[in-house]
Amino acid sequence: MIGAVIAFLAGLLIGSFLNVCIYRLPKDLSIVRPRSYCPACNVKIAWFDNVPLVSYTLLGGRCRHCGARIPFRYPIVEALTALAFALSVLAFGPTLLALKVCLFSALMIGLAFSDLEERILPDEFTLGGTAAGLLLALVVPMDVVFAGLFLNPLTTGRWLWLAESILGAAVAAGLLWGVGFLYEKVRHKSGLGLGDVKMMGAIGAFLGVHGAFQTIILASLVGSVVGLVYIKVSKKDFSSYELPFGTFLGLTALTLAFLRATVAPMAGE
Repeated sequence: MIGAVIAFLAGLLIGSFLNVCIYRLPKDLSIVRPRSYCPACNVKIAWFDNVPLVSYTLLGGRCRHCGARIPFRYPIVEALTALAFALSVLAFGPTLLALKVCLFSALMIGLAFSDLEERILPDEFTLGGTAAGLLLALVVPMDVVFAGLFLNPLTTGRWLWLAESILGAAVAAGLLWGVGFLYEKVRHKSGLGLGDVKMMGAIGAFLGVHGAFQTIILASLVGSVVGLVYIKVSKKDFSSYELPFGTFLGLTALTLAFLRATVAPMAGE
C-alpha cells in the first residue's frame, strides 16, 4: 500500500510535467526553460502555485496574478497519471512491469490530450515511446503471439519478447498507414496523419501485435460513434471536422493495458 501511495505522488509530479509537454511540445517550445508561467500574463508561477491538484483547487482554477482561467485539463492529466501509476503498483508491485505500465500510461495520456487540444502528436512521445517499448521488451516479458512463427523454434526469452515488440510496432504502424493510404486514394483527401501512424508504432511496441489490433479496432469504433454524436450535437461540418483519432487511440490503449486480457499477457502469464 505504501508503494501505491508513493506511486500516486510520483504520478502527480509526472502529470504536472506532462501538462508542460502538452502545452509546449506542439508549439516547438523548450520543456525545460523558462520555468512554468501563465500563458495569459507571462508571469512565472511560484512553486506554491504549482503543486499538482492542490494549487488548482486553492486558486479556484484561475491565475493568481491576472485571473485568467487555468484549463481544466491540468488537474485531469495530473489525476489520471497519478491514478494510473498507483493502479500499476497495486497490480504488479514494485516491479519492472509496473514501471513499464507507468511509462506507457504517461505516454498515452500525454498523446491523448496533445491531440485533443492541438491535433498534434509530438515525436518525442511517439518515436521516443516506440524506442522505450522496444528497450523494455528486453527485460519485461511479453505475450508472444506472432513472433514465434518467424523465428527459430529454439529462440526463447528476451529475444523473443523483443521480436514480438518489433513486430507489434511494425504491423500496427503499417496497418494504420495502409488504411490512411487507401482512404486518401478513395476519398482524395487525407484521413490520417503520420502522427497517428507513429503513435501506433509506440502502442505496438508496448502491447505487441494482439494489443495493437485490439486498440485499432476499439478506438475506431468508439471514435466513430463519439465523433458522429459530437458533430451532430455541435452542428459541425462532417466533411471538414478533424477527429482527434490519437485521443481515442491513447485512451483505448490505456484502458486495455489495465484490463487483465491485455495486462496478463504483458506479464507473461
